[in-house]
Amino acid sequence: MGPGDLGRLLCGLELPRDPNLLVGAGTCDDAGVYRLTDEIALIQTLDFFTPIVDDPYRFGQIAAANALSDVYAMGGRPLLCMNILACPIKTMPEQALRDVIRGGLDKVREAGALLVGGHSIEDAELKFGLSVTGLVHPQRIWANGGAREGDVLVLTKPLGTGILTTALKGGLSTAADEECIARLMATLNRLPAEILREMVEGGTTTVHAATDVTGFGLVGHLHEMAAASARTLRVRVADLPLLAGALDLAEMGIIPAGAHANREYYRPWVECRLPPDSAAEMLAYDPQTSGGLVLSLPPAGAAELLARLQQCDYPWPCAVIGQVSAAGAARVVLE
Repeated sequence: MGPGDLGRLLCGLELPRDPNLLVGAGTCDDAGVYRLTDEIALIQTLDFFTPIVDDPYRFGQIAAANALSDVYAMGGRPLLCMNILACPIKTMPEQALRDVIRGGLDKVREAGALLVGGHSIEDAELKFGLSVTGLVHPQRIWANGGAREGDVLVLTKPLGTGILTTALKGGLSTAADEECIARLMATLNRLPAEILREMVEGGTTTVHAATDVTGFGLVGHLHEMAAASARTLRVRVADLPLLAGALDLAEMGIIPAGAHANREYYRPWVECRLPPDSAAEMLAYDPQTSGGLVLSLPPAGAAELLARLQQCDYPWPCAVIGQVSAAGAARVVLE
């Protein structure tokens, strides 16, 4: 569902208030956070979708990684997971459904969490995902509000999954392309999150704001960060890490409908200083599946994070992509 449709559905709803509800729906954050004690807060999220790859096992992995990402984006660690499964049980081979569930289970195990059950219904189209419960210290939550002037913005995965999967459906990409994007989408955001939590606990940096990049594209999620932080976020489009071939495909006009919908919706809050009809601009709106973390933190902390990821042989390009400007109009600048 696009951001405009979702906004209309939620408009006017009275949001709950509770002194222990530390993060609710009001700031469009990645998950809800509820304080249990002075030392423990509960993170709650869920995510599910239809298949974007043909392989059932890989689909299960990707759907699970995508759901788990919200907990990492809040600075927490996943604890318990429950399956969400809708499937055409009478027409789909049972082995394929088992492979979907097995893919999700393997990714939950990789995250160090426990699968404790789930819910399934019969449906005409396959859908799969997870409800995830995580834990975080109440004083160490990474919300999407709080970005500060002088911070830099770090992106931990390359962009382009929406464009490449569109090309895949149209027969315009190779088997190697398919393998690359499947591996990317199945990669947990665990390593960058754990390194950064260790840095925060060691006192070498602070995280002022964080989110992950999913269906609303980089610009959409940065808009939410800008609005929650009352800051302007400046993005150097030339510095964005991209999947190989994504820019070439965008220049050919291979752009998913979701990217156009994102651009149309977020246009009022974006200042674009790029040439008209820039293909690079569309990559900033490209809807991602299981995308990377976007982090607002001091420059020294960003440099240390990137260096440590490189030392750990992190398999994906990541980079400083921009900076946070002074308080004022909450907007995103593409330059």
